[in-house]
Amino acid sequence: MRLPIKARHLAPRLITGAFILNSGLGKFQARHDEQTAQALHGMAAGSYPFLRRVPPATFVTLLAAAETALGGALLLPVVPTAVAGAGLTAFSGGLLGLYFRTPGLRKPGSLAPTQDGLPIAKDSWLLGIGLGFLTDACAERRRCCR
Repeated sequence: MRLPIKARHLAPRLITGAFILNSGLGKFQARHDEQTAQALHGMAAGSYPFLRRVPPATFVTLLAAAETALGGALLLPVVPTAVAGAGLTAFSGGLLGLYFRTPGLRKPGSLAPTQDGLPIAKDSWLLGIGLGFLTDACAERRRCCR
C-alpha cells in the first residue's frame, strides 16, 4: 500500500502536527479553568465578533478539538498532505486574522509584531507550511494529469 505522503513532507508534518496536537490536548485541560477559558475566548471574540455568542468553555472545547484533529491529521500518514495542508492553511489563516485584528500585537503602522504579538506572529510559519503543502499537491496533480 502506497501512502499519500512524500518523504519531503515528513519533517514539517511531524513538527507542526506534534506542536498543534500538544496545544490542543493542553486546551482540553484549560476548558476547566474559567480564567484561561475566558482569556482565550475574549481574545478570539474581540477579533471574530460572532464568537461572542459561544460560551467560553464551549469555545475552548471546540478549539481544543479542532487543534487535536488537525494535529492528528498532520501526524497520520494516511491523511493526504493536500488535506492536511488545507486544514493547516485555514487554521493558521484564522490565527493570523487574530494577529491582524487584535490591538497591541503589531507595532503601529507596521506588520512587525510587538513583544505581545510575537507568539501569534509565529503562526505565519504555519501558513507558509500549509501553503507549501497545497502548492506541492497542485504541482503534483498537474504533472500527473498531463
